Amino acid sequence: MTSVGPSADDRPDAPETEPAVETGADAVPPAELEWRRLHPVTPLVRGWAVLAVILFMVGRQSIESMPEGDMSLATDHWGFVVLGILGVGLVGGVWAWLSWRMTRYAYDRDAVYVHSGILFRQQRKVRLDRLQAVDIVKPLLARFFGLAELKLSVAGGGDSGARLGFLRDADANQLRNLLLARAAGVETADGTDPVEEAPENAVLEVPVGRLVGSVLLNAATIVLLVGVVAAVTTAIVIRQVAPLFTVLPIVFGLGAYVFSRFSGGFGFTGAISPDGIRLRHGLLETRSQTIPPGRVQAIRIQQGLLWRAAGWWRVEVNVAGYAESTDGEQAGAVLLPVGSRDDALRALWLVLPDLGVDDPTAVLDALLSGSGDDLGFVTSPRQARWLDPLAWRRNGYAVTGRALLIRRGRLVRTAEVVPHERTQSLGLDQGPLQRRLGLTSFVLHSTPGPIGPRVVHLGDDEASRLLADQASRARAARTSAGPERWMQALG
Repeated sequence: MTSVGPSADDRPDAPETEPAVETGADAVPPAELEWRRLHPVTPLVRGWAVLAVILFMVGRQSIESMPEGDMSLATDHWGFVVLGILGVGLVGGVWAWLSWRMTRYAYDRDAVYVHSGILFRQQRKVRLDRLQAVDIVKPLLARFFGLAELKLSVAGGGDSGARLGFLRDADANQLRNLLLARAAGVETADGTDPVEEAPENAVLEVPVGRLVGSVLLNAATIVLLVGVVAAVTTAIVIRQVAPLFTVLPIVFGLGAYVFSRFSGGFGFTGAISPDGIRLRHGLLETRSQTIPPGRVQAIRIQQGLLWRAAGWWRVEVNVAGYAESTDGEQAGAVLLPVGSRDDALRALWLVLPDLGVDDPTAVLDALLSGSGDDLGFVTSPRQARWLDPLAWRRNGYAVTGRALLIRRGRLVRTAEVVPHERTQSLGLDQGPLQRRLGLTSFVLHSTPGPIGPRVVHLGDDEASRLLADQASRARAARTSAGPERWMQALG
């Protein structure tokens, strides 16, 4: 595999003179900062899950170690268990309190500073001009206390941002608004910082009925239901419960996935505001996200075969720093859980209002459901039918003034849009069968996330030409890109 791309200075998220997140001696803050602590209830909110795990593990171990059929020692046995749990809880509580006590934060016009750690002290400086997104997360227990956690995602940081949890709900919202305003370079006439939430215009909403339907018309749900029905039927026929236990891993694994799709999309709304794209969603854990404009690196619009009759699509995005900042959940990667074709195009418009073509409607129709080489799309050559007999005429790409458009898949339609200035690096990938057929796949490297843009099975010459041309387009687009502080005037 070969690769090429813009130089480090041309890449949208390449390290600048200073890294996005500084630690240790580099993160020493100014002396005049006002330091604050997290809410005193933070140790309880953070520690309850750990305590629940301890209770489960100790309880299971105690039951397994108890002599079979002998309940005479149960009272004494559980007495030691209770004392052990109380001891562990006391130690954990003291540790959580010390952790809260040693954590403090401060901010100025350029950065957020966080000091934490008990045995090993850590100092962090998060630069606001590299801010990628700001989330307000409210776990179930935190909502009972009126608390919220603030998550800052930045580009270029090894640990990607910082977490301030937990704060009072009102304080978290006010701090989020303040940091976004400073990150955007907003300045008021009297020199004060705007702390009121900027007005918004709601543009996306997912009704509960549509969300339930999308979950039911999911391959994982169907496999789960078929597995459960088959196991129950087998257990009834042979009059044994063993088949029910064999299906438990499937139930837990697929069941958790299906529930996460429902709970993550519950109450979903999307809005546009001066400080970015605002997304709100969640059932047990509510999440309010603000993604500044221009920080989305890649967009994917996808439609499975089971959704085709309903005309539903799902929209996901890559945002620099988001994959690491959401604990592996990639919750920030969903711009629309399920919506109509118009909803999907509206979500794309939030990120990229201008495709740089005279007839965007026709181009987007060809991108989502088209096939062949109409409207400037370059598709796989005829020999690619041996590797992808169903979709070789659909697989391909088109170039507009603003972005590279990629489409592939016949049963599962996938469309990807990458703005030229967000290109990280480029590569060519060729397997042994492709080499024999004279085919090469073009790979565009984006930031970590659910989207890995690639144009599959191009002719060798066409793939090499695309590699060279896209590198030039990315370099030119990066040169004319706007400022990091997107509401600050150029010049």
